[in-house]
Amino acid sequence: MAENENGADKSEEPTDKRQREAREKGQLARSRELSTLSVTLGGSIALLMVGDELGQALMAMMQACFELDRETLLVEGNMARLLLNNGMLVMGALLPLLISLSVAAILGSIALGGWMFSGDALLPKFERMDPLAGLQRMFSTKALVELLKALGKFLVVLGVALLVLSAYEEELLSIAGQGLETAIRHSMDIVGWCTLWMAFGLVLIAAVDVPFQWWDNRQKLMMTKQEVRDEYKDSEGKPEVKSRIRRLQREIAERRMMQAIPSADVVITNPTHFAVALKYDATKGRAPILLAKGGDFMALKIREIATEHKIMVLESPSLARAVYFSTEVDREIPAGLYMAVAQVLAYVYQLRRYQTGKGRRPDPLRDLPIPDELRKDD
Repeated sequence: MAENENGADKSEEPTDKRQREAREKGQLARSRELSTLSVTLGGSIALLMVGDELGQALMAMMQACFELDRETLLVEGNMARLLLNNGMLVMGALLPLLISLSVAAILGSIALGGWMFSGDALLPKFERMDPLAGLQRMFSTKALVELLKALGKFLVVLGVALLVLSAYEEELLSIAGQGLETAIRHSMDIVGWCTLWMAFGLVLIAAVDVPFQWWDNRQKLMMTKQEVRDEYKDSEGKPEVKSRIRRLQREIAERRMMQAIPSADVVITNPTHFAVALKYDATKGRAPILLAKGGDFMALKIREIATEHKIMVLESPSLARAVYFSTEVDREIPAGLYMAVAQVLAYVYQLRRYQTGKGRRPDPLRDLPIPDELRKDD
């Protein structure tokens, strides 16, 4: 089991945040052996495909360089043009091979860890210049694994090379008796096939290195229980900070409620434990809106503000409790309370008309229709 620098066991799987930060820093699973295999395999296949054209280009370049007449040598500037033409000829023949090698190098690099460009990976790390740290890396378990891996790769490549050379021994010796053009083409073909067989030999090394690199990177990302707890606190916020934020949010919401009470049509009370402030605007909604609600001390503040701004305050314990427990601030009341609240608003409008001398005194409110599922009388 992996340990951190403090000796604590890294027994927890890395979190999404830990993996995301590692990717941003360029800490990904990479296999150099997989990249080597990809480049060798891609280059050998490309060499088999364009070997003839490359051989012909090289032969044409040698002919152009060695078959020079006297006039060409004496004319100023001919050698520069000759060099340019031969360079373009060879580059044109090499271009498919170079493109194949570039694509294979990119694919081999991103096959294991995926594509990721990180500026952090390019920054200089001065701790790598520490001699003691360098000695520790030289004699670490990872260094031993790299040494064994390099030795194994050498032995595998050497064995495959000997087998390939022994298999192509007769063909290699036959090149000496062939014409120049045939010999060059034959050489390119042999080099391509030898490289391809040696690339297949690297498959065994990559098959061992890829799982090891994935496992090693996973072990580096493993976390201790304390690291998981610290990360959770950082992401979710410390309890005392979250508590203070909730308190501030509650205070802001309460101030907003108090500022909305003067625009209410009516305040319904319990009469002392609960108070709710309602407003109905037919142009903005189909149901009354709860502007404010509170219990005990908050209920007292709602009643005081309502009295100060001459808002009608009515006592209806059942309706006050039903609205308080069923409706959030700035939300419409439930459909089950439409009839009861409508009767209260009608009573308030009639009472206001009576107080201004424009109508008769309304009858007191009795037995408001409150559904059983919305009653909170207990």
